[in-house]
Amino acid sequence: MAGRINDDDVKAVRDAVPIDAVVSEYLQLRNAGGGNLKGLCPFHDEKSPSFQVSPSKGLYHCFGCQAGGDTLDFVMKIDHLSFSEAVERLAGTAGITLRYEEGGYTPGQSGRGERIRLVEANKAAAQFYVDQLDGPEAEIGRKFLASRGFDQGAAAHFGVGYSPAGWDHLTRFLRGKGFTDKELILSGLSQDSRSGKPIDRFRGRLMWPIRDITGEVVGFGARKLRDDDNGPKYLNTPETPIYKKSQVLYGIDLAKKEIAKTSSAVVVEGYTDVMACHLAGVTTAIATCGTAFGGDHIKILRRLLMDNATAEVIFTFDGDAAGQKAALRAFEDDQKFAAETSIAITPGGMDPCDLRLAEGDAAVAALVSSRTPLFEFALRQMVARHNLENPAGRAAALDEAAPIVAAIKNIAIQHESAVQLAGMLGIRDEQFVVKRVSQVARWARERGGRPGQGHGQGPGQQQGARTRPAHDQGAPEAAAHTPGPALNLRSPAHRTERELLKLALQRPALVSPAFDAYGPDEFTAPPYATVRQAIQDAGGASLGTDDYLARVRDAAPNDTVRAMVTELAVEAIHAKTVDEIYAGVQLVQVRLRAVDRRVHDIQGTMSRLGPNAPAEQLAAVQEELWVLQQYGQRLRNRGAEGL
Repeated sequence: MAGRINDDDVKAVRDAVPIDAVVSEYLQLRNAGGGNLKGLCPFHDEKSPSFQVSPSKGLYHCFGCQAGGDTLDFVMKIDHLSFSEAVERLAGTAGITLRYEEGGYTPGQSGRGERIRLVEANKAAAQFYVDQLDGPEAEIGRKFLASRGFDQGAAAHFGVGYSPAGWDHLTRFLRGKGFTDKELILSGLSQDSRSGKPIDRFRGRLMWPIRDITGEVVGFGARKLRDDDNGPKYLNTPETPIYKKSQVLYGIDLAKKEIAKTSSAVVVEGYTDVMACHLAGVTTAIATCGTAFGGDHIKILRRLLMDNATAEVIFTFDGDAAGQKAALRAFEDDQKFAAETSIAITPGGMDPCDLRLAEGDAAVAALVSSRTPLFEFALRQMVARHNLENPAGRAAALDEAAPIVAAIKNIAIQHESAVQLAGMLGIRDEQFVVKRVSQVARWARERGGRPGQGHGQGPGQQQGARTRPAHDQGAPEAAAHTPGPALNLRSPAHRTERELLKLALQRPALVSPAFDAYGPDEFTAPPYATVRQAIQDAGGASLGTDDYLARVRDAAPNDTVRAMVTELAVEAIHAKTVDEIYAGVQLVQVRLRAVDRRVHDIQGTMSRLGPNAPAEQLAAVQEELWVLQQYGQRLRNRGAEGL
């Protein structure tokens, strides 16, 4: 069994893997100022970015949900790993060989974390399948790929492979690599047989590796090739600890950089459609894996698209009834996007792969370019369900469609869309429809709800004109942070104390050595006092070194204080120029307020003692009061020089 990982190796892993490189595997980051980066938090649902990363400090913090920590903390939280598993994973990325104490460690054995072992098994299986594609038995698979327009280079780019038709070829191969039967079954690569021995789950099929957003293989999609295969056309990996079909998007590892760069994504329906789109130059194409496009998929995309006003998600569906149904289902989820949503209907019922075969790469690109706002498509489908040849049918269609248009917050766009709806319905009196839509919108406001509740987002889908419901707007970044207990950021004292602690954590040289003479009692907010104590327990700001922040976080008495340390270490300092002058002002203000509070307390003591108090006691109190008053005056006159 694996022992404890050597402390020096843990530090080496932390130092070797930049936190922004790790976080960027999961979400788009952009400049937040002050050397920090920001993005949409992967740990809670938000529309404007409150998640910040500080590359120089190796820390992240979300000012919305308060999640925070270092690189290892991020990997542990996002991939549900133990501490050891996170260290092992990042060590593998950095090429660091770990040393284990208390009994040593044998690489590749069951001491490794479960998730890492399952990922390794899938990675080995993916390579096994790729190797098999070149063999004689896989000729049927190569012919299938060729019939769909994919050559050897395309297969290699997407890692397409072949699973042999025998019972246990992969199982025996992975056993030879040191994987246990339990691991093979848990990974979904093998399954129990009637004899009680594991056999291959996928046999005689073309294999597509399904990778998560970081590029790790977590499962497979397998297409049958032979008529005597009684299984489904496509067979996917079952739900496993690392494969959740509602949380993966095929092609996301290849498409994520272009999605972030162009602020657009194209959602197609199958593996070969993704391949066809990418080969045709539409490199933002992705697909779900055996399930409908849903909320978890939206979260993945939104983290890449950010809250960009020009971001767009384009769905491609066949023009048949099933395709239209899928499009309307996507429309129901439209309100969850902070992006434009459009639809591209493939001609003649062809999917993008068929279209590429029939008309070439240019036709696929043209399909995406010919997209229609999803709201408009949904509205037309809704209207088409009614008989518009008689007044009753037109009235029913208006009743169903009006709430969708009424959901638009921008009055000008709402009016324009209402006029468009009148044209769809064949109602000549456009103002009648406009008034009806306005009436529905007013009723909804009075009831405190959205007019289109349950019908998806309104039609503000024209380029640059999207208007989101109130809950979509996202609070300003400055208001995204909810202070912890006993904090009042409107209090000048609390604001100054916060700035001083940020300086002590981020720029310790600017406040040292003066800061180390400040006691925790000089900080009026209890959370700030505990952070000051943690800095003191870690050796003080004067000892600021490469591992200074790590020592302060380790010295924190609990997770709440540790989170506050991280938050203050990442939050931007509120000054255009952060220098000794600014630091001195914060030092003086915190100390001066502490002095004034003490002066006020002593004056209260003198009032309680009265003129008949013992002379020695009264003299001692008066002397302390005089000293403090002189010190306070010196601070007011000389600033930081008076400290």
